[in-house]
Amino acid sequence: MSKKTAVFAPVSIGNVSVGFDSLGLALRPIDGQLLGDVVEVEAAQQNNFELTGDFADRLPTDRESNIVWLVLQAFEAELIVRQIPVVAVKVTLHKNIPVCSGMGSSACSVVAAFVALNDFYQQPFDDNQLLQLMGQAEAKISGSVHYDNVAPCFLGGMQLMLNNQEQVTLSLPLFKDIYWVLAYPDVEVSTQAARALLPAVYERSTLISFGQNLAGFVAACFQQDQALAFALLKDEIAEPYRAELLPDYAQTKQQLLKMNSLAVGISGSGPTIFSACEDLKTAQQQATWLEKNYLQTEHGFVAICQADATGTRAIDSVINTQELP
Repeated sequence: MSKKTAVFAPVSIGNVSVGFDSLGLALRPIDGQLLGDVVEVEAAQQNNFELTGDFADRLPTDRESNIVWLVLQAFEAELIVRQIPVVAVKVTLHKNIPVCSGMGSSACSVVAAFVALNDFYQQPFDDNQLLQLMGQAEAKISGSVHYDNVAPCFLGGMQLMLNNQEQVTLSLPLFKDIYWVLAYPDVEVSTQAARALLPAVYERSTLISFGQNLAGFVAACFQQDQALAFALLKDEIAEPYRAELLPDYAQTKQQLLKMNSLAVGISGSGPTIFSACEDLKTAQQQATWLEKNYLQTEHGFVAICQADATGTRAIDSVINTQELP
């Protein structure tokens, strides 16, 4: 076992508009900002949990209510099944992104915790086994098992979810020169509440359009046809029902498209939105506009990002750092 491990997990866009519960994209700010969660695991006399970070005050203080504590219990249960000796640990969650933000906040905590524990125990579980555990833990927050945040957060890049227990996800080729502008307004939208807005049954025409757009987008990624890919980046399933949860979403989307956005959408279940830009100048102009017009409090923020091809990774330390190594 390791004496201490520290693991960083990046934010992600779930759905990516065209792939409801099927697509996810990990992101990394271009300025090196630490946008994601860090979990540290170290040996202790008894199991303990500590919560810190910029957004720690938005989570319950009791450890039993924190998903990371539930991850520890689930991980230890799997160790016992495999007859691997369990030792006491202290788990520290550095919560650096807001909950219910639409950036995979719970996934960041879940993924970082599982990977840190797996590293501490010298990797008893492979990636697919970890993904299964991550999906089950994420379901405790969102109400259903889905991998569109945990998979890209863990593996990096853009991931297509598969209905296959042997292989949970497939990596898609990235459009590496695209800038993704994230804007978090600081209003709360819970995943469960956002899912409750969706209809139980969809029109056949909607499902056909959804399938065509997703299949076309995946094909365009493999062909590296950027124009076709972003032309198909449309949300037929969730955006029509969730737009009302976001501040002035329709007007904001229209403005960003006028400012040469390739596509605009709701990140996950919101309230964060994303805009895909072809060049940095456009991204910077949009970021400035969003800071003035979309943010609702001083705790809201805008970040210019590119795809994070690495995903979750071990770091040396989290003390007094705001940038990744």
